[in-house]
Amino acid sequence: MCDTFVALPDATKNGDLIFGKNSDRPAGELQNVVTIPAQNHPQNSQLKCTYITIPQGEKTLAVILSQPQWMWGAEMGANECGVVIGNEAVWTTQSYQNTGLLGMDLVRLGLERGETAYQALQIIINLLDKYGQGGNCAENFAMNYHNSFLIADTQEAWVLETAGKYWVAEKITSGTRSISNNLSIRNQGNLRHSDLIKDAFAIGLYTNEDEFDFAKIFSEGSVEDTLSPHSREGKVRHLCKVNQGKFTIDTAKSILREHSGNICMHGAFISAGSQISSLSLENCQHWFIEKPFPCQQEYQQKDFSALVVQK
Repeated sequence: MCDTFVALPDATKNGDLIFGKNSDRPAGELQNVVTIPAQNHPQNSQLKCTYITIPQGEKTLAVILSQPQWMWGAEMGANECGVVIGNEAVWTTQSYQNTGLLGMDLVRLGLERGETAYQALQIIINLLDKYGQGGNCAENFAMNYHNSFLIADTQEAWVLETAGKYWVAEKITSGTRSISNNLSIRNQGNLRHSDLIKDAFAIGLYTNEDEFDFAKIFSEGSVEDTLSPHSREGKVRHLCKVNQGKFTIDTAKSILREHSGNICMHGAFISAGSQISSLSLENCQHWFIEKPFPCQQEYQQKDFSALVVQK
């Protein structure tokens, strides 16, 4: 359903890092853009996420979130330190749990607690290891899935993909990268769950460590070595690639409004919200759409100027 992409500074016209995502949700589900100030929290306080309660952190960062109204978490967003995160639904061979942290909860937790992309990545990983992911992901019908994430800041970007308790993370070093609703890391990644290789070998999912393929091993369906240019994932990947070196905010807008490949989605699932961010050491800017269909709406800039620490 969703698509998330990043263009690193070497791929953009102005040398900034550009992040974009469409949030595709069931038609009729409302999604708002909300701003939440930085806060200090009492010691030993608890935090009620969508389905479970976990310990609250000592402080949380100011965030702008694109959030389905019924859940605690968010589909995507940004924080005051210039970190942005978007998540994708993925379907894997691992069992689905009826309760736990939603992928959207993990997006918000990463943004509220992570001052860098790497720190947010570690926070999500640690929470995933401790509490697991699970619970119904739709408001009015049953839908359960695992999650992948694209996490970026002014300096770097990461893709984190999960299958049940297992996870693998890939650092994006240059150019462009996108994720959709399929696992896409075709190796062991740069970081991984401590038991990933051992467990996969023990149950016969692979025999040669040099040929370890996370996406192939854990995807519910088949994995194509070459993406079809007519698929949504393939179309986004192509549009990002052909714009390397000249990628701008307008490029990001055109991709997220594209109907070929159903990137701007209309139907039983719709593109209910959209985000574009430009990140640099000098300035971080964020634009959001909080109504359905990016093709019909204008992006509105949001900032943190009105958000202050609550004592």
